[in-house]
Amino acid sequence: MSKVYLVTGAASGIGQALARQLLSGGHIVVACDVNMDGLHTLATDATVSRLTLHSLDVRKPEAWQAVVADTVARWGRIDTLCNVAGVLKENWCDAATPAEVDFHMDINVKGVVFGVQAVVPHMKKVGKGHIVNIASLAALSPVPGLSLYSASKFAVRAYSLAIAMELKAHGISVSTICPDAVQTPMLDIQMGKDETALTFSGSRALTAQEVVDAIVDSERTRVMEVMLPYTRGLTAKLANLAPALSAKGIGLFKAAGKKRQAAIQGGKDSTRA
Repeated sequence: MSKVYLVTGAASGIGQALARQLLSGGHIVVACDVNMDGLHTLATDATVSRLTLHSLDVRKPEAWQAVVADTVARWGRIDTLCNVAGVLKENWCDAATPAEVDFHMDINVKGVVFGVQAVVPHMKKVGKGHIVNIASLAALSPVPGLSLYSASKFAVRAYSLAIAMELKAHGISVSTICPDAVQTPMLDIQMGKDETALTFSGSRALTAQEVVDAIVDSERTRVMEVMLPYTRGLTAKLANLAPALSAKGIGLFKAAGKKRQAAIQGGKDSTRA
């Protein structure tokens, strides 16, 4: 049975890969982004009858309300909201500008909150629904050099877990996906920078498809939290239990990250160990 999905960040990366898979599975997709050129690449003869494209600035609650109202009027419901849109700008804490602070908090955090607030009343009316929010392994353990990004994703995770408990009584489940580095344009912009060395400290980057698979699987399991890969997520959680102790070993992870950065810049596939 087809479902109605609202997907943000659908012009590229994980969001676009997710939208394509949902469309290929026969579902209805409301694809949203500020990049309309990227969204238009989703439209084909086979998908046009099940695809709606919206220019959406997730920072604006009134824009969210308009998209949700249009979706409900057009398709009758929203079964699943996938908050995929997100941004990252590396920075040392004293170098971040006020605009960069707003950039992270407005898009990564407020964008998720406003999306949830827009769809929940409709889901409550029918007594069911699913919300998927993309956080990060940086939401499990703080990442120096990506302090604003990490803080924003900590907030996304905390908010998601809290509303999962709050909305359960209304038949609405919330899944938080916490992936490691993913080979998308967001990873490409981090290449070769000292601030982002820890991003590359794992054995390999995830593919967008691996994250899409986790999102789709959460539709079945309705699990509250997914860590990708699980072992890296567990390591991050353990490190967060004793930050002063884990900080002593940060140099080793940073050195490993720089080595992988150099290897990738030399032509190595980032998704291969």
